[in-house]
Amino acid sequence: MFGMGFSEILIILVIGIIFLGPDKLPEAMVKIAKFFNMFKKTINEAKESIDQELKIEELKKEALEYKRKLHETTQSAKHAVYMDEFEEIKNSTTSVTDLLNSNVEEAVEAAKQSEDDTKKEETSKKIKKTKKEKSKDKEVKTKPKEDDNV
Repeated sequence: MFGMGFSEILIILVIGIIFLGPDKLPEAMVKIAKFFNMFKKTINEAKESIDQELKIEELKKEALEYKRKLHETTQSAKHAVYMDEFEEIKNSTTSVTDLLNSNVEEAVEAAKQSEDDTKKEETSKKIKKTKKEKSKDKEVKTKPKEDDNV
């Protein structure tokens, strides 16, 4: 006990008998034993308290880890929901875009058709004009011949 051997304990007992006497020695031994038991009990309580504090600290760390994992899972779930909503919006805008593109293509086709019609009309007008000019040229050519005869 406390790194003392049998001989050292025997020396302490002899000194105790000399100073306390044989009457008070058993009473002093009981008090010393009670003191050591109380000291031992206090040390054990301190150890238990420290162990509890360490366990509480570990529990806090575990709780924080679970909280972090829960937060990450929640964020990933929100992200997945947002991505689903984004896909829905994308699909709806895609259908609107397709509709607009088809309308634009129809408008372009209509404009091309109108342009073609306009070109055809201009071409037919030019043809008619050139026919008129040719017929006038023929008349002009034929008129001087008439004047020559007269």
